[in-house]
Amino acid sequence: MLKEFRDFILRGNVVELAVAVIVGAAFSAVVTALAASFITPLIALIGGKSDFSGLVFTISGTDFPYGLFSTR
Repeated sequence: MLKEFRDFILRGNVVELAVAVIVGAAFSAVVTALAASFITPLIALIGGKSDFSGLVFTISGTDFPYGLFSTR
């Protein structure tokens, strides 16, 4: 049973998947840092508003707080 598990692990699919998950997590952190450090301040500079958390649009009485999304 252990030999079959070892063959499964070394087949490559699991290792490639693990590497993809790690790279994806690192890329997510880079994109989040880029947005927080550069993109959000540029939007604030153009729009003249530094706090986006209160930005909301309403359709048929339903509020969509898109400002909270842009600050995360």
